[in-house]
Amino acid sequence: MKKYKWLIIVLNLLILLVYFNFSIAKKETLLKDGKLILLSLAPVDPRSLMQGDYMSLRYSISEDFNEKHLPKRGYCVVKLDKNGVAVRQRFQKNTTPLKQGEYLIEYNSPDQWNVNIGAESFFFQEGQSEKYEKAKYGAVKVDDKGNSLLVGLYDENLKNIK
Repeated sequence: MKKYKWLIIVLNLLILLVYFNFSIAKKETLLKDGKLILLSLAPVDPRSLMQGDYMSLRYSISEDFNEKHLPKRGYCVVKLDKNGVAVRQRFQKNTTPLKQGEYLIEYNSPDQWNVNIGAESFFFQEGQSEKYEKAKYGAVKVDDKGNSLLVGLYDENLKNIK
C-alpha cells in the first residue's frame, strides 16, 4: 500500500503542475494576442490596512443597468469608441449573437446589484497611491471567448500609468 501511496501523491503533483502550466500559458497567450480595451473607472478608496496599497476597481459598464433577470454568469457585450474605450451594449448569457465590432467580456453577478468581470483590484507598490489616483481607465486584454486580464491603469490622456 505504501508503494501506491507515493505513486498517487506523485501523480497528483504532476496533474497539478500540468494544470498550473496550462493556466499560465493561457494567460500569456491572452497578454500577447488579446484585444486591448479601456474600461471607464468609478472612483474608490485606494488603501487597505491589511493588504497594503491597492485600488478597488469599479467599471462604468457594470453600473446603471436595469436588467431584472440578469443571469449569474454571462457576457457583457461592448463596442469601442474612437479612443478604444468600451461602451456597454447589452448583457447576454451566451457568446452569440455578436455583431461586427462588438467584443465579449465574461462576467459573474453575485447579486442583482453587482457585476464583476474578474479584475476588481489593482495592487501597486506601497507609497505609489498618488500616481494611481489619477487613473480614469482600467485596461484589459480580452480574447474571442470573453476571457479578460487586467493589464494596467490609464490616465485621462489614455496613457499607461507606470
